[in-house]
Amino acid sequence: MHTGAPTLQAPPPAPASIAAPVAAPAPTAPTEPLLLTAARVCTFLGDRLLTNASGFFFQRGERLFLVTSRHVMLDEPSKHFPDRIEIELHIDAANMARSTGFSMPLYRDGKSLWRQGEDKAGEIDVAMLEIQRTALPRSAVYSAFTPQHLHDGVAPVEVGASLLVVGFPLGFHDTLHHMPVVRHAVVASSFGLRFQGKGYFLTDARTHRGTSGAPVVMRAPQGTAQGGLPWLLLGVHSARLDVGSRDLQLDEALGLNCAWYADILMTLSER
Repeated sequence: MHTGAPTLQAPPPAPASIAAPVAAPAPTAPTEPLLLTAARVCTFLGDRLLTNASGFFFQRGERLFLVTSRHVMLDEPSKHFPDRIEIELHIDAANMARSTGFSMPLYRDGKSLWRQGEDKAGEIDVAMLEIQRTALPRSAVYSAFTPQHLHDGVAPVEVGASLLVVGFPLGFHDTLHHMPVVRHAVVASSFGLRFQGKGYFLTDARTHRGTSGAPVVMRAPQGTAQGGLPWLLLGVHSARLDVGSRDLQLDEALGLNCAWYADILMTLSER
């Protein structure tokens, strides 16, 4: 699991001061709740679309957050400096074809509204932005992971265990029903150990740009389902991992990916 003492680097946004709507009940259409945890993220600078990415909902108490990769919010090497993001929300539990865009600023008075963490090994490629629930459409339909969906350190997660990565590779998705797609993965390094001293583990999966920020989940043991969402949230997909010495002509890419341990969300969601 993630170890060390992560610290917040960005100030938290002000908490909502009035009662917020709760998540809409499960839709009558045969939609799996897991698919409703993910949100397509578009980054903007003003009105200019910059990139597509993935994200997911995390709820702690009455507070709701959007989780994605930190490099989606800010990436200096690629000169990626968005000032807002937009996610797509379902707004009709009986008709998944109905959706709306929901825009969130990334800065206020020159200060970032999103949070990121770091530990003894450096920055963690996970970011969290609080959603002002009172601003959401009252009919918004979504599912959210909670602290109860995080791995408790008791149930074993063996190397080779089956995982799912829920996201929007290259922005691809069901454009009619506004649903993500799922890629199969397996645990490719010892879960619970920090790979090369970093706060992530490895997965073996075919991934693409746009998957950054996707939840990495494993089926929960029978009888441990939380709120009708029978999945354990193990990590946050970050990026593909490659070897700098690989011969681009002779050697295929490793096909391995970094997934940051999801317990960082407990630190980032503290007030």
